[in-house]
Order: sequence, then structure tokens, then C-alpha cells
Amino acid sequence: MSCQIDISESAGVRYLHFGSTWIQGAMRIARPWNLELEYTKEMMASLLLREDAHFPRNVLLIGLGAASLTKFLYRNFPLAKLTVVEIEPDVVAAAKHFFKLPEDPLRLKIVLGDGAEFILNSNRTFDLILIDGFDADARAGALDTTPFYLNVRAHLNDNGIMAVNLLGRSKGFEASVERVCKAFDDRAIAFPSCDSGNTICFAAAGEAINVALDDLKDQAIQLKEKTSLNLLPTLTRLEQAQTCLGGILVL
Repeated sequence: MSCQIDISESAGVRYLHFGSTWIQGAMRIARPWNLELEYTKEMMASLLLREDAHFPRNVLLIGLGAASLTKFLYRNFPLAKLTVVEIEPDVVAAAKHFFKLPEDPLRLKIVLGDGAEFILNSNRTFDLILIDGFDADARAGALDTTPFYLNVRAHLNDNGIMAVNLLGRSKGFEASVERVCKAFDDRAIAFPSCDSGNTICFAAAGEAINVALDDLKDQAIQLKEKTSLNLLPTLTRLEQAQTCLGGILVL
């Protein structure tokens, strides 16, 4: 299997495309380790949901794209071990050639294969699983099914968090959120869609999460100091949506 890979550049930003104008990933050339697209920043709100100083230590990423999430975690969480599953060899080649994907077999393992099959056959558990896998037509296929989400839950450890990008679902993201909720016994929340139209859904396994939005803001300030990633606008939007009763996020 192969897909058409196109690279474009505009105003200092390099973009990845799969044979169309739809953006599959982006990197600001002057800051290759930073997150450029808003939805990738939003997926990193998962880092705020556990107060464990060692979180995350074992991360699974399904879908490589321009390697934005992979590079961010690799640079800012040096104790984390990353496994990336990508079905398209050409995407891996493009990430290495155009988007500065690091080569470090001790900390970063790239697996060529289907993400749903990998999770089904794996005997490992992870504390963070990030899912951002689409084909050239913005379809997620098996990566947006209840059995898949059940398998993801089974491969999260006691502090496990899943974050999934729900852009491109043909019937809207509500049905996808329902599937996540079913698989995680309603321990899931969809953040309000960001300006790009992406909706990020988070789900938790193991230890319950019960945290005030004000405390999340404090953690976001610490994350910004550590990584320069500013998630305060994301939390403000979540607060304005009033989806967290009493200003408390419960998962």
C-alpha cells in the first residue's frame, strides 16, 4: 500500500498532504519541535489529566503524519518511550526527510502496520495512547469502531489516557464520541471543537480523574514553562462550554 505524498511550504511552515490540499501535518521550519497545528496542541491536554510527575512514560501513537506529536513528546519528555504505528511507509520516509523525525531506537520505535491490528495483537500496556489516523479521504476506518476503542482501553495501564482526533468522520463526531463512551463506560469527554474544526475526545482508564478547571490551569502554566506549549486558551474554551459541571472535570 502506498499513498501520494506532497510537501508544500508557505510563510515558513512546511505541510504534509496525501495527494490533496487537505493538510495532514505541519512544521514551522524555524521551530521543528513545536506543535504548529491547533488540534495537535489540543491533544496534548492529555498531559494535564494526570498529576504523576513521571507521566507519560510509555506512549503509543497511531498515525505518524508529520511527526509533530512524536517530536514534541520526544523533546520534552526525555524519559518517555514512544511507539509509533504508521501504515504507510512513504509517510515514515517523508517524516524523516522533511519533518526531522529523530532516529533513536532506544526511545523511539516506528512500526509499519495497521494500528487496529497492532493494538489487537499487542501484549503491552501504555499510559498514553494518541490516535490520529486517516486516509487521503479523511476516513479513519477501523480506528473509529467500538471494538477498536475497547482494545485501546484494554491496553491502557492504571493511569491510562486516550486522546483521539475526530476530524473527518462522515457523520459528524457525535457518533464517534458515543462509541468512545460505550467502550470506556462513559469515562470520556469531547472538548469543544477548535477553530480548525477538529474535535478531540479524551478517555480514561484506571484511577478516577476529578480535577477543578482552576487546577488544570495551574498545570497548564507549568507545562507552558516546561515546553512553551500554551493550553490556557483550550481550557478557557472548555470552561465557556460549561460541559464540566461545577467547574470540575470528571473522567
